[in-house]
Amino acid sequence: MLDDVSQKSRQSLRRATEIVHAGLDPRGFHGFVNPPVVHASTVLFPDVETLLSRGQKYTYGRSGTPTLDALVALVSALEGADSTVVCPTGLAACTLALGAVVEAGDHVVVVDNIYNPTRVFCDTVLTRYNVATTYVDPNDLEGLAQALRRKTAAVFLEAPGSLTFEMPDVPKMAAMAREAGAVSMIDNTWATPVFFRPLDHGVDLSIQAATKYFGGHSDLLLGTIAGNGELISKVRKYWDAWGMHVAPDDINLTMRGMRTLDVRLERHQRNARIVAEWLSAHPAVARVLYPALPDAPGHALWKRDFTGATGLFAITFEADDFAPVAKFINALELFGIGASWGGFESLVVPAQLGKSRSATKWPDNEHVVRLHIGLEDPDDLIADLDQALASAF
Repeated sequence: MLDDVSQKSRQSLRRATEIVHAGLDPRGFHGFVNPPVVHASTVLFPDVETLLSRGQKYTYGRSGTPTLDALVALVSALEGADSTVVCPTGLAACTLALGAVVEAGDHVVVVDNIYNPTRVFCDTVLTRYNVATTYVDPNDLEGLAQALRRKTAAVFLEAPGSLTFEMPDVPKMAAMAREAGAVSMIDNTWATPVFFRPLDHGVDLSIQAATKYFGGHSDLLLGTIAGNGELISKVRKYWDAWGMHVAPDDINLTMRGMRTLDVRLERHQRNARIVAEWLSAHPAVARVLYPALPDAPGHALWKRDFTGATGLFAITFEADDFAPVAKFINALELFGIGASWGGFESLVVPAQLGKSRSATKWPDNEHVVRLHIGLEDPDDLIADLDQALASAF
């Protein structure tokens, strides 16, 4: 197991091996492969001196358990990070990352295609503390340069955007943030560190909605923030102060899901590529927004920085009326209509962009439908899409 190998050997391990072995310590748990699921609040001390000095590894269930430590080690190894902070949800990870680095009167820059609940946090919670937000086009480097101020504390990215899939120049934007004295952070849930490691490209904090591909089974809520040095220590300080404890069963389910992350993503990518290519040739579909396709927006940046693509993309329809789009969605039989993604099943949802954009304008007559391609046989998914498109267009 990984904890039994030398540090030199550990550094040479390839990704798939690391995913299987990181965070395991059978010798520490009587030989059992998986760490125990520790349900804990109170932790007992051997004497009052140890209690007062906090002179033992575990002091209270909220602050850490062997279960949490195992997940932290696994995610940190995959991200190439010093440490990881685990949060109750993906949104909690986004908001904690921002909240840990801003002070009253600061300013943040956020790409306009950000996960909308993160935008809501900026527009409602941060404004109460006199923290201003400027939204910028994710593909406009000059716009980012103009938005940066002396009081800019953070630049928040997402690559690609999880509704319209614009692909920003992440290394360049991270470098611009650093030059301005700001912390760069990215919601990297789409790619996961399997296909893109933000810290290797100059980003300060890598955020995952582990609810999605990490968990992989649509049955948990969890988020992670990975980083290095004093910065991730600062995030953990605020994590503890805000009481962001995560239940041990969700931690355990996340670790179970992550052990198959590499092979699951290979199949998600394979299936999505097959389905996306078929959709790109369909006369009813205006565009396929999937950076892995050669003719898709952002393909050059994706090819330069990423090593793969996952199962989430969007298609668009040019129509003055939403009715045929709704009819198409309702006719699908293998695609569930619902939020989130990253599980084993295929999903579909219409993208409502009106209230979630301010720096960019989306055409009123181009309707966006987001698809998550699951682990089903792609020929069955194509047959389902074919009949639904035929019924609507």
